[in-house]
Parts: sequence; structure tokens; C-alpha cells
Amino acid sequence: MSIITVFNGTFCHEAGVLQGLLKTTGAEHITDADVVAGASRISGMDEGKLSKAFSAKTSIFNKFTHEKERSIACLRLALAQILERDNLLISGFSSLLVGPHIAHALRVCLIAEMRFRLENAARMEGLNEKEALRLIHRQDEERALWVDILFGKKDPWDASLYDIVLPMDKLSAEQAVKLVQENLAKDVVKTTSRSRKAVEDFRLAAEVEVALAKEGHNILVRAKDGRVTLTINKHTLLLSRLEEELRSIAERVPGVESVETKVGEGFYQADIYRKYDFQVPAKVLLVDDEREFVQTLSERLLMRDMGSAIAYDGESALTLVKEEEPEVMILDLKMPGIDGIEVLRRVKETQPEIEVIILTGHGSEADRKVCMDLGAFAYLQKPVDIELLSDTLKKANEQIQKRKAQSGAQSS
Repeated sequence: MSIITVFNGTFCHEAGVLQGLLKTTGAEHITDADVVAGASRISGMDEGKLSKAFSAKTSIFNKFTHEKERSIACLRLALAQILERDNLLISGFSSLLVGPHIAHALRVCLIAEMRFRLENAARMEGLNEKEALRLIHRQDEERALWVDILFGKKDPWDASLYDIVLPMDKLSAEQAVKLVQENLAKDVVKTTSRSRKAVEDFRLAAEVEVALAKEGHNILVRAKDGRVTLTINKHTLLLSRLEEELRSIAERVPGVESVETKVGEGFYQADIYRKYDFQVPAKVLLVDDEREFVQTLSERLLMRDMGSAIAYDGESALTLVKEEEPEVMILDLKMPGIDGIEVLRRVKETQPEIEVIILTGHGSEADRKVCMDLGAFAYLQKPVDIELLSDTLKKANEQIQKRKAQSGAQSS
């Protein structure tokens, strides 16, 4: 039987429509949580981190780690594996990952005028109009960013993305279910050998995308009958070398018969292609109130392909630790407000997996002992040789990767 995908605005009678479709079709309901769980099994990544791919907020480290793009690649592969089953109802953000070339998928969008949604929010959640408006705008922003990432479109309700767009302020849930059923009965969305082949192509492309992501690459992948096309959308000075590396990775994926590389429109823009290097830390938080020093340090680390963010005081650093989850901190001791030792203590209490390198010009031997006892990875003095600091960062990263590998082995 055909696949139904449902993407919706909140407070648009979505629960009633989904329940009605499940009852009338007997379909298996696939949620975002199901897809995230599958992606976690594929990648070994934490489900919480994978779920952040759906969030409107992108980490400040993402331009170095490609973490959101790697998460989406794993989510797409998890969904591709699910699509091999019949009679599915896929709802939520994951529904938009279903490739448009899969003809037996009926794409449904549920949306309504704002006044209708505000009234529903008040009735269902007890929210006043201001609270409801703020909530709906935030949720719509998340949906808009998701659509922009996947399709380059700003409007999440763009009719070109769906087969049918249902105005839920004008329809009851029962009427919406009936309209979906009527469209589901049409020959154009019947499962055929050709549409089944499209699912196979979709899965192969997803497998190649994940294989590339595991090697640090973020590349657009398409597949048809075993022929894979890789599109490079960012400029690189060594194009032929990059193409050779991409082909080498893709050709090792079972089912790939040939690989073609090409450049896309984005290749001619100023943005530079950056491969994620797993051998160096890309989520480094620099904490120091000496602005000129820390900005220069950030630039010097960037020259060594180490991505960093900056906090100029202890309070800001603790906020960034909570929101952005850095892997390594380079921390000064003497700062206004919360000092470095207190920051170290709090970080190790709440997120002990973060490796903290103390870099100070004012510390004493007693300070060094306190920091190391609290769990600091290293204690360095200013001025520091950049090669020594770089080597210390790499050693901290080795410790992090070793711990991740052990954790993954235990969970499997």
C-alpha cells in the first residue's frame, strides 16, 4: 500500500487527522522518535544530539563539525530503511525526508489561519493570545528552517512541496481524513516496480551520504540504478584531489556501480569547502577576558583547522557549555565575576566529559594542583607556544575519541 507523509503546523487538528488515518488505513505510524532511534543505531550517535537536527538553532560549532548535516544524513538513511516496508504513515519533520521521486508517497500538509491556531492553543493548552502567538511563531520558525535546509525554500507551507495542502480552519478532522483517502486511491500514488526502485535508489544515496559524512564530507548525493552523482557546492582550491577522495569513498559502498562528480551552483560562491577532520577538536571553547589575545588565539587555531567559540567571562562560558556542548575548553583563571577555578569545578560537576585545558599567566603552583585535582586535562602558562597548545588539544581530542569509542562498544 502507498505511503502517507504528514507535515503540519501546530494546533491544526493534526492529532485527530493522524488518528483517523491510522484507524482507516491500518498503517504503521512512523514518528520522528522512530527515525531518530534508527539513526542512533546506524551511527552510534546519541538520540538527543540527533534530535537537535530538527531544531531551529544551529550550533556555533556547526560550520566546523557539520554535525547537523551528519545527523540529517543518518536520519535519511534510517528513514530509507523504514521505507522498504509497506503501508506507512510518516509524520513530523522526518516526513519531509522522503524523496520527491518516490511516487507512491502521498505528501500531505495540514495548516490553518493564525486566528484558528491561536484559539486552539487557548483551548488545548490554556495559553493567552500573547503566549500562544510566541509559541506558534517559534514552532513555525523551526519548520521554516527545516524546509530551508532540505529544499532551499523559506515557506514551510509552500504548496509545491506537497500533493495536497489541507486548510484545517475550513475542514474537520473527519473531512481531512476523507480527502486524504480519496487521493490515496488514485493510480498516481499506487506502488509500482518503478516507485519501489526509487526507494532502492533513495537508500543507496543515503548510504553513500553517510559513508561520506563518516569521513568528514558534506556532499549532495543522488543515485539511480547504481549510478551515483556527487555534487560539490562549495569552492575548493584542490578540486581534482577532492573529487578523487569522494569517488574512492563512494565506490566502496555496496551497490554502487559508478560515481560521477560535478560542481553545483554554490561552488562558484565565496564559501570554502571544509572537510571535518576527526583528528583535531572542532568544538573548542576559549574563555578569557583578554579580548585581543583570545581573538588572535581563535584565528591561529582556525589556521590549524580547529574551530572555536569565545566567551569573555565565566558566566558566559557556563551558558555556552550548557547550550553548545563543547568538547574542549581552554580556560583562563583570573577573570571578573566567576573565576576559572569555579568554572572548572562547575563544568566537571555537570559535564565531566569536557576536557579543560588551563591557560593562565597568573596562576601559582597551588592553583595548578587545585585545577589538576578538579580534573583539568592540562595546565599551561602564558605566553604559550602555539605548537604546544595545538599538540595538547590533539591529545585531549584523542582522549575524547577513545572515550566515545569505548562508550559505543559498550552500548552495542
